[in-house]
Amino acid sequence: MDPVDIVGLARALIDIDSTSGREAEASRWLSGWLRDRGYDVTEQPVADDRFNVIATLDPPDVVLSTHIDCVPPFFPSREEDDLLYGRGACDAKGILAAQLAALERLRAAGERRVALLVVVGEERGSQGARAANTRTLGSRYLINGEPTDSRLGAATRGVYRVRLVARGRASHSSHPELGESAIEKLLDALVQLRALPLPDDSRLGRTYYTVGLMSGGVAPNVVPPGAEAEVNFRTVGSAAKVRTALKPLTSVVNIEDVVEVPPVVLETVPDFTTEVFPYTTDIPFLSAWGRPLLFGPGSVLVAHTDEEHIKISEMLRSVDHYVNLVHRLLVS
Repeated sequence: MDPVDIVGLARALIDIDSTSGREAEASRWLSGWLRDRGYDVTEQPVADDRFNVIATLDPPDVVLSTHIDCVPPFFPSREEDDLLYGRGACDAKGILAAQLAALERLRAAGERRVALLVVVGEERGSQGARAANTRTLGSRYLINGEPTDSRLGAATRGVYRVRLVARGRASHSSHPELGESAIEKLLDALVQLRALPLPDDSRLGRTYYTVGLMSGGVAPNVVPPGAEAEVNFRTVGSAAKVRTALKPLTSVVNIEDVVEVPPVVLETVPDFTTEVFPYTTDIPFLSAWGRPLLFGPGSVLVAHTDEEHIKISEMLRSVDHYVNLVHRLLVS
């Protein structure tokens, strides 16, 4: 029997709105919960009133970590049969509840070499993780919690986001020959992009992309002087290789770097089912916290949706998995 009510704990966390940028209340609640149970708690400032929460007993060999922020819009928890709904149910407050229960179970068994790191801003550029990486507790391993369907991550893809910027010349639409359409230039670049060979990898597969944002023009009766699009690549290697592949587009558009997160090869443990995941995590920004593992209950397929949920039975079982992982790592 776990010494905490895991479902009740998850619901308490879910019911505090911690949309990215508004994490302070949830972080304060978590700090209080940990202090009440005798943990040494550090509130590491990140920005404004937002802070990371670090909880320790003895100097840790293993750190459990996840994030407390969520994407909008907020909606509170509810239970239906074996499902717990609510914003953050699987990404990542159900995970956090399971990690807290694992910490308590380990401590009850006399194991004090495990710590907890809970960061803000994961959904908005890993701001909290970047701040956390300016310090270290000397841990050997970091188990990062994200919804992996209770599989151990073997690797994660990276992200390389660029902005394609086309410049033209405005003119009255009755005399288009006097202008130069930036939108047509941008469309030409996007057509070229479809045909470009992009890097692939034997483990991570092929690079793919999404054109996520487009804008351009000033009015329907004006030849557009400007247009741009943001393209998000899910990378399988160095972003420099994608950058090289995009060079033919520079004949019609300028290319500006927006975001770059490298892919990561992760630590694995025998007897755990493993999988390569197409998303990114805070792990690339937590290198000071030990060799990384990735594990958590819940499915990324329902994260960020209006029906976000986690299976209660899976969340409860994940406590066993976290405890098992910690034990395996401590003796390695």
